[in-house]
Amino acid sequence: MSDIVDVTTRKLDASTIADSVADLPARPSSQPQLCGALLGARAHVCAFFRDKNEEARALLPFIKEGLTAGEKIVHTIDPARRADHMSRFAAAGIDFTAAHSHGQFDLHAWTDIHLRAGRFDPDRTLALFSQMRLTASRQGFPLTRFITHMDWALEDDASLTDLLVYEARANEFRLGQPGPIHPVICSYDLTKFSGEFIVDVMRTHPMTLIDGTLHENPYFVPPEEFILELRNRRASRIIGSRL
Repeated sequence: MSDIVDVTTRKLDASTIADSVADLPARPSSQPQLCGALLGARAHVCAFFRDKNEEARALLPFIKEGLTAGEKIVHTIDPARRADHMSRFAAAGIDFTAAHSHGQFDLHAWTDIHLRAGRFDPDRTLALFSQMRLTASRQGFPLTRFITHMDWALEDDASLTDLLVYEARANEFRLGQPGPIHPVICSYDLTKFSGEFIVDVMRTHPMTLIDGTLHENPYFVPPEEFILELRNRRASRIIGSRL
């Protein structure tokens, strides 16, 4: 299990990323919506679903809206569900092949992103998404919409605590950059994660989507405060195991 102290002190070069974004020409961007509500400036969303149909009803219009606006879509999925996603895209009138051929729609397996080389590395993953965003901007896309299915965390041997630290740290990069707000939707299957874990996930996202309704999250905790709490929890467990 990764040491929380190490994870919090290994920072990406955020100033370099910010400078790179600042050098890019300003372009107009849309005002992304999710389930009929504007995402606004706090567009890091934990989206909770009970089945794949509920998930598709929420996320497919979000993808379609972005494609229509000429934006970039980066969608990370379970590789075992690729055929299912392709079928749902087609049913929703989304021409994935055409969009992908124009560089507008990237569909990644989570084994190539979060679990690259067979393990989860928060720093590597955050850096990878930051680079994707910069590359899309340089290619002329006014906005990048990220959607990630989070069940990959159940397949990794690392502690789920690493995922919570990652989600908290993601706010530092996704919400603190100059220029347009690139929305990030983290999709969680309520039937697969424990209630206790879901509560912690909520505390790492400024926005939540529950029962098809987007909410400003009153339980959101600033990243540094939340990570400190995780570190204290771990220390308490270690002390308790020695008593």
